[in-house]
Amino acid sequence: MTGHIFTRLLGALLLATALVLPAAADNTSPVGKWRTFDPDTGVPKTVVEITEANGELTGTVIELLDDGETTCTQCEGDKKDQPLVGMAILWDLTKDGDEWSGGTILRPANGKTANASIELADGGNKLEVTGSKGFMSRSQTWERVE
Repeated sequence: MTGHIFTRLLGALLLATALVLPAAADNTSPVGKWRTFDPDTGVPKTVVEITEANGELTGTVIELLDDGETTCTQCEGDKKDQPLVGMAILWDLTKDGDEWSGGTILRPANGKTANASIELADGGNKLEVTGSKGFMSRSQTWERVE
């Protein structure tokens, strides 16, 4: 009887572990969901999902966290007046040592793009995101959502 209870308990523990492990984020990769913040006020703005395909990272807005703009009114070209949810704001980043670089980042608030690089921090729970143009650069920290 005791063996049967132990077997059932072990089975329940293994099932619970199997359900939790796939949901855990890989903190050695920037792939996942990230909370972004307004660089001027620090207020949470969006959730961006970073995906990897063919060795390149792309970051797409999947959720808006404030009551601000819902479309990219300041953007140009094919992004002009398009919904922010579903829009790629980070693209073409490739691995370069401990960081990902060589890509582009879009700041929807002003419609401007910049050269982009990202690097994991705080054990993979934070992402240092840097946009640069010429000698000017601006960094912000994103927080991992999952």
